[in-house]
Amino acid sequence: MSLRIYGHRHLKTLPGKDTRPTSSRVREAIFNIWQGTIADCRWLDLCTGTGAMGAEALCRGARVVIGMEKSPRACHIIQQNWQQVADELQQWQIIRGDILQQLPKLVGQQFDRIYFDPPYASGLYHQVLEAIARYQLLDVQGEIAVEHSSQGWVAPTIANWEICREKVYGSTAVTFYRYVEGW
Repeated sequence: MSLRIYGHRHLKTLPGKDTRPTSSRVREAIFNIWQGTIADCRWLDLCTGTGAMGAEALCRGARVVIGMEKSPRACHIIQQNWQQVADELQQWQIIRGDILQQLPKLVGQQFDRIYFDPPYASGLYHQVLEAIARYQLLDVQGEIAVEHSSQGWVAPTIANWEICREKVYGSTAVTFYRYVEGW
């Protein structure tokens, strides 16, 4: 099975339901919202799944893309996909393992754009967002997009962050966070 991204490029995906690719509608909407901010950015893709969001960021000129994914099979596919779309000036890396154990390895790095799309029922939302804040992984001018179900979502409150926009796309919703002005 394959998935099509920016520039009509095709990506490999895992068979079955081990990963849930972000729909093309949601993917396009997020990149439209962040239009003009992707080129030369530092992108962090959490719960990377198929790697489509990171691949899209690479295709749109992100300077650095780092993905975190628990599934070894998915990591293999992501590596193939990102190798295919990245150019020699772009840096990318896949970090395999549990997200809460792997996030501390990024201390000292900051990202302009963070995309977080865990399994909806995983219970990871609050813990991961708190960890991102604690390890100061978000650049002061950066934003985080959190994909979640449009039903039953309670947005975690994170100190010094605010929700800057919320979008609903059928059964999927995306909540965007940024630092509070003047923080």
